[in-house]
Amino acid sequence: MATKTKITIQDIAEKLNITASTVSRALNNNPRISEETRKAVLKAAKQLNYQPNNIAAALRNGKSHIIGVIVPTADRTFFASVVRGIEEIANKLNYKVIICQTYDSYEKEVQTIDALLSARVDGIIASIGKNTENFSHYKKVLASGLPLVLFDRTTDQLDVSQVGINDYLASYKIVEHLIKEGCTRIAHFTSPKKISIFRERLRGYTDALQDNGIPFDENLVISSNLQLEGGRQSMEKLFEAGELPDAIFSASDYGAMGAMQVLKERGVAIPDRVALAGFSNEPFTSFTDPPLTTVDQLSLTMGNITAELFFEQFKLKDKKFVPQRTVLMPEIIIRKSSLKKG
Repeated sequence: MATKTKITIQDIAEKLNITASTVSRALNNNPRISEETRKAVLKAAKQLNYQPNNIAAALRNGKSHIIGVIVPTADRTFFASVVRGIEEIANKLNYKVIICQTYDSYEKEVQTIDALLSARVDGIIASIGKNTENFSHYKKVLASGLPLVLFDRTTDQLDVSQVGINDYLASYKIVEHLIKEGCTRIAHFTSPKKISIFRERLRGYTDALQDNGIPFDENLVISSNLQLEGGRQSMEKLFEAGELPDAIFSASDYGAMGAMQVLKERGVAIPDRVALAGFSNEPFTSFTDPPLTTVDQLSLTMGNITAELFFEQFKLKDKKFVPQRTVLMPEIIIRKSSLKKG
């Protein structure tokens, strides 16, 4: 005989010999229900391991008190820290967070949006995947009337609130630092994808060169997935090209770490022969040998501000809400990997 796995309010009602409507009112703390009945219902619900139907509750009340948070991957310190910042604000307001990973897959991102909408979340906070160029699934969120806030990886194609850092300025300052250390042939590891943050980091790189009288060389700009293996492959390409640059600025710490591995394997001194700088201030950057120069993206602060913007919009959803763009000033962290002058 099959065992019933889903307990309903009808099961509680039968156990206590009362009506299902009485159980429902008791579970929702209706003042018409006596304290004695309420306690009996709660006790029976616990004994039967009753789990409320949140979707049904959301349909009745118009609120699920759940926010969907979409990230490319949760195993990166940056995204994990942003999520923590979001949760700090959400939990204070009695909201829970569902974390969804897209692994930079456009198809996965579309499916995730559909799943969150079906789950009746109260809104969505997202960082766009590298492979996303069509934003119709996000427009579906807006059409539903739910709040949508983007962070870090954003787009100008959606009229929504966005939170990020000044990627252009951070990149400019890193390259300027390398130039001050005496570097004149600086390579840049970037992404082939059309995400704004990588475009801005490339723009900061090129402008810093130009403003300091260093000609731009397209052969020194190498695209990859900016992961560890991508950094290794990009470094190998520079070796194959012949003359090594005297510095490398990677748009991600993982790309810089891949370059560092190859340089060490080939016996190239860091930073004396080739200086290195990354981006994101991943925890490992302070433990590499030498420690890696990088950019702190203020991830926890970014998460806090993103959540605050979300709830500000949520409170005003029946009124006209004007999307806001918040740009945080990054912190450049100089370490030994880029200090050619000691």
